[in-house]
Amino acid sequence: MKPSVGIRDVARHAGVSNATVSNVLNRPDVVAPATRQRVLAAIEHLGFVRNESARQLRAGRSRVLAYVVLDAANPFFTDVARGVEDAAREAGLALFLCNSASDGGREREYLELLHEQRVEGILITPVDAESAQLTDRGTPVVLVDREATDGTRCSVAVDDVLGGELAVTHLVEHGHTRIAVVGGPLSIQQVRDRREGARRAVAAAGLPADALTFLDTRGLQVGEGRNAGERLVGLPASRRPTAAFCANDLLALGLLQSMTQQGLRVPDDLAVVGYDDIEFAAAAAVPLTSVRQPREQLGRTATQLLLAENEPGHEHRHVKFQPELVVRASTAVRRTPG
Repeated sequence: MKPSVGIRDVARHAGVSNATVSNVLNRPDVVAPATRQRVLAAIEHLGFVRNESARQLRAGRSRVLAYVVLDAANPFFTDVARGVEDAAREAGLALFLCNSASDGGREREYLELLHEQRVEGILITPVDAESAQLTDRGTPVVLVDREATDGTRCSVAVDDVLGGELAVTHLVEHGHTRIAVVGGPLSIQQVRDRREGARRAVAAAGLPADALTFLDTRGLQVGEGRNAGERLVGLPASRRPTAAFCANDLLALGLLQSMTQQGLRVPDDLAVVGYDDIEFAAAAAVPLTSVRQPREQLGRTATQLLLAENEPGHEHRHVKFQPELVVRASTAVRRTPG
């Protein structure tokens, strides 16, 4: 095994002091350009790799951010993570990605490990934004796609109540008076907020509350959308919805699949609106109308807030983005109300 090369070896090869090598690694601006170049050439020639673990131990922090996502299988979180990674790289930091899979116990284990590793900061889309496990442990924490209501930390979110209103108002304007709202579990704040937006849209249109049929799901996956489609078709014809608003695009895509499997047409027999506007929404067999969230901007903004945590006079901020309805073929047919 080749012996490791240390700072002393680099200093000896470059003909400088150990302190000069350390400055080149940590404060290159204080070293004369010619000397800095000589040290860098020695580093390259000897194959020196800095001992980052030792540096972290001295500094008490790593050069790593972490993002604990709610569901790594959902492309929405992949897009958010891309925004986080871009902002982290620009700041010279690496990114750890952890998947809680909507499991509070798993989330707790990850948070404990990340605190122990002294990461620079933690971004998290929590299972429960009010959880005690998010209490201050000395590591900055920023909530992503969740609103911090207690003012103790920064957060970035989207107005999901407005998003639900946009989706259901669109369906009402297309003549639908029986609308399914598909999604769950209700322990997820976004699901609750999007439902509330649906209720507000129906009330604003002067429709009765029972214009909405709630189809709960155990999760937000494609398979749950297929199951919801089977239940929807099994409802009596007299009260079967003619449209559906799904709490995310994966549910909506599963619902589309279910309609096709049962010989029903979208949007003729059932208009469908999703949420998130992931890439697959536009590429579906019937392009999906969806409520768009600024996914990468969510991640980038959350990271910027996290990096600002240690600045003098820092005050916690909550940034809320506005969603946008993107209309496609899955809701194209207009109906006569009734």
